[in-house]
Amino acid sequence: MSQIVTRFAPSPTGYLHIGGGRTALFNWLYARGRGGKFLLRIEDTDRERSTPEATEAILKGLTWLGLDWDGDVVSQFDRKDRHAEVAHQMLEAGTAYRCFSTQEEIEAFREAARAEGRSTLFQSPWRDADPASHPDAPFVIRMKAPREGTTVIADEVQGEVRFGNDQLDDMVVLRSDGTPTYMLAVVVDDHDMGVTHVIRGDDHLNNAARQQMVYDAMGWTVPVWAHIPLIHGADGKKLSKRHGALGVEEYQVMGYPAAGMRNYLARLGWSHGDDEIFTTEQAKAWFDLGGIGRAPARLDFKKLEHTCGQHVAMMDDADLLTELDAFLAASGKEALDGVQKDRLLRGMYALKDRAKTFPDLLEKGRFALVSRPVERDEKAEAALDPVSRGILKDLTERLADASWSKDDLEPLLTDFAGEKGLGFGKLAAPIRAALAGRTATPSVYDMMLVIGRDETIARLEDAT
Repeated sequence: MSQIVTRFAPSPTGYLHIGGGRTALFNWLYARGRGGKFLLRIEDTDRERSTPEATEAILKGLTWLGLDWDGDVVSQFDRKDRHAEVAHQMLEAGTAYRCFSTQEEIEAFREAARAEGRSTLFQSPWRDADPASHPDAPFVIRMKAPREGTTVIADEVQGEVRFGNDQLDDMVVLRSDGTPTYMLAVVVDDHDMGVTHVIRGDDHLNNAARQQMVYDAMGWTVPVWAHIPLIHGADGKKLSKRHGALGVEEYQVMGYPAAGMRNYLARLGWSHGDDEIFTTEQAKAWFDLGGIGRAPARLDFKKLEHTCGQHVAMMDDADLLTELDAFLAASGKEALDGVQKDRLLRGMYALKDRAKTFPDLLEKGRFALVSRPVERDEKAEAALDPVSRGILKDLTERLADASWSKDDLEPLLTDFAGEKGLGFGKLAAPIRAALAGRTATPSVYDMMLVIGRDETIARLEDAT
C-alpha cells in the first residue's frame, strides 16, 4: 500500500478550537502510527476574515499539543492559479460549463420554484447551451453534476452514505472574477498534496458528496473518507462560547499538561477497549478509524482533570518542570528562578502524584517557591498561637544538630512530640504553618528535606 498521508486544514478566522485540535490529533495519530505523513494547510481563501494572527494562534496551538507536521505549511490562497487551471481543464473536458446567469436571474428562478413548490436548486439554462450562443459577459464555471442516480460516500466512520443526485446542484467552481470556490480548492489541494485519508468533522459530510464529483470529473483517486462526530458540551448541545474555554491555547493557560490533553482528546469519541489512560506512543500504535463512534462526544472537565492528573504523575520530573515553565510564560505569570526550580525539582516526588494541573502543582509546591518571611493565611496564623510558637522554639534548638534525612528526622520529631505530650498532628500543624504559610501541605518531612536545614530553621525562627 502507498504511504498514508493525512492533513489538517483549518481556516484562519479565529483561534484553534477544541474540536479542531481533536481533528488534528486524529489525523496526526493515524499518520504517525503508520509511518505516514501529516500535512498542514491553512485554508485562507476568505481574504476578508483570514488573519495572520489567527494563523499564528493555530500554529501555536498545534505546537503546544505536540502535533508536528511534515514539510512547509501550505497556503490555499497561494495556490489559486492552480485551482483555476483545474476548473478550465474540466471546462475543456465537458465536465463543467460557463454559466452567464446573473444573481437576479438565479433569485427569480428560486422564487418561481418556491411559488410552484418545486426544488429551489438552481438549474442553469447554460448547462447544455451551444458555445456559439455565449454572450460577451461575465461568467462563472459550474460543475456538471449528475441529474439522476445516487452519489455514494463510503465513509469509515459513518458507513455508506447515499445522496440523491437530484439534491445536488451544479456547484460553482470558479467565480466570475477568476477566483476558485472552497469546494474546488479543497479537492485540488488534497489531490496535489497526495492526501490518502480525509479525516474531518461530520459537518463536512454533505461537502464530500459534492467534492467527490470533482475527483470523478478529473479521473482522480477518491481518498478514504472519515467524518467524525462533533464535540458537544456537558449539556449535550453543540459547543459554543457559553461552554467556556474553547481555544486550545486557553487550555494551556488553564494549566493542563499537553500529554494529558492529547490523551483526553484521543478518548473523546474514540476508544480502545477499556483503556482510559495511555501514553502518546500507545495512542499512535492503537489509533484506528474503526474505534471512532458515530455519536457526538461530550466535553467533561472532571474527566479531563483526572486524565491530566494521571499524566502529571507519569511525567519525568525534568520534563514536568520544562512544561511548567511554558505554562507560566503562556499565562503571563512570573518565571521561576534557579533556587525555586531546584527546590521544586527536589520536591517533585512529593507533589506530582496529587496535582491535576500546573496551578494545582504550584499551590502544593508553594512551600518550595516562597521566600522569607513566609506569608501566612488565616488558618496558618491561627495554628501559631503562643503555645505553638514556644514549642517551635524548642524544636528549632533540637534540629540544629540533627542529621538531615527522613530516617533521622522522623524519630526525632516523633520523640519530640511525645516529650511535649502531643499527638504528631498537633505538632505538624504549626510546622506546616511556619514552613508553608498553609495548614494543608505535603508532609513536614518532605518539606524539610526539600528546602534544607538552614531554610527550615530560619522559617521556624521567623514563626517564633
